[in-house]
Amino acid sequence: MSKKARLKGKEEDESVPCKQMKVETFFKEFWEQKPLLIQRNDPSLAAYYQSLFRFSDLKRLCLQGLYYGKDVNVCRCINGKKKVLNKDGKVHFLQLRKDFDQKRATIQFHQPQRFKDEFWRIQEKLECYFGSLVGSNVYITPAGSQGLPPHYDDVEVFILQLDGKKHWRLYSPTVPLAPEYSVEPEDRIGTPTHDFILKPGDLLYFPRGTIHQAETPSGLAHSTHVTISTYQNNSWGAFLLDSISGLVFDIAKEDVALRTGIPQQMLMQVETPIAAKRKLSGFLRTLADQLENRKGMLSSDMKKDFFMHRLPPYCEENGTEILEPDEKFPTFDSTIRLQFRDHTVLTVGPDEVQSDEALQKMVYIYHSLKNVRQTHMMGREETEIHGLRFPLSHVDALKQIWSGSAVPIKDLKLRTNEEKENLALSLWTECLIQVV
Repeated sequence: MSKKARLKGKEEDESVPCKQMKVETFFKEFWEQKPLLIQRNDPSLAAYYQSLFRFSDLKRLCLQGLYYGKDVNVCRCINGKKKVLNKDGKVHFLQLRKDFDQKRATIQFHQPQRFKDEFWRIQEKLECYFGSLVGSNVYITPAGSQGLPPHYDDVEVFILQLDGKKHWRLYSPTVPLAPEYSVEPEDRIGTPTHDFILKPGDLLYFPRGTIHQAETPSGLAHSTHVTISTYQNNSWGAFLLDSISGLVFDIAKEDVALRTGIPQQMLMQVETPIAAKRKLSGFLRTLADQLENRKGMLSSDMKKDFFMHRLPPYCEENGTEILEPDEKFPTFDSTIRLQFRDHTVLTVGPDEVQSDEALQKMVYIYHSLKNVRQTHMMGREETEIHGLRFPLSHVDALKQIWSGSAVPIKDLKLRTNEEKENLALSLWTECLIQVV
């Protein structure tokens, strides 16, 4: 995201157009707090939005092989409930068009970045910016119809209106910053806080937990919009759950009090005794004090999960995600620099391949350079993590490289010249460095 997003209109009210907004203003006043509606009258921007996805794209994509449930959902909101009209197996465009025309069904196309390069480019940049997975869905809804009942999501939502018009109504959250998706009955949501029509080129943002529903007005052409979403399970609570076990594991090695046993039969009691709760509170205070004074990196499965499932770098030249090592081969006299920094991360953790009980810490480099965009946000059954592992003694040398500055191989903070050369060669083979 650029330093300034160029927007047209007024700035005072979040429900009307705004001329210009700094990124800092968006995050200070709107992010995770309240909706932002940006209405534009810019023909060139409207034309760009329309080019992102058209109804006719579905015909071509069906020929490539799409499947109900996995790639496409066909649904309609009837009497406040979602009715799924999916067939079995492969999607045929003529049947899709028939359900759209005759049953007034909404077509929900999942994760278009798998097929459309411009979505790949946009979402890859957003994943680098947010440091979180970014998904998308295209919704095509016929006139006088609504696809989904009032509901809220567990993601931050950006709506881009691509074609036609859509009537949106937003309501106050019943669960602010909701941790999960839920449908809300009409009698619980009250009156709308926002009620407006989106047209091509308009953009809408609202935080997770915001109750919303949208329909295509009668008598108009169909509506097409894309929902871009991020920050699912990316809260402080999730990070605490993720990192606390590793922190306890580390500190228990140093603090014998954490290694003493719990009282006999405590696990057999219905409620945790008050004395035990006080003991746990003391341990938590100890952990908090230790955490603030620790210099090492916190191990985190969230890091691994993000880099395992995010998009690979967008390759503008040929639309391919296949990367090859730099043409210049690194030697001891070479100077190297990290590349694709936004697609790599350093972390520490137990040696995952060690078989004995005395687990040693290792430094792990995870990256997304070899990820396959065709599986992005589509489940995790066949996904693998790409990266390297090194002894903990390599951490200072790796931090030198991860600083982003050019580093002579001979100046790496390692004991032997052989270790320096091997480290550089390993990183070069993974396309993580270039010789300068």
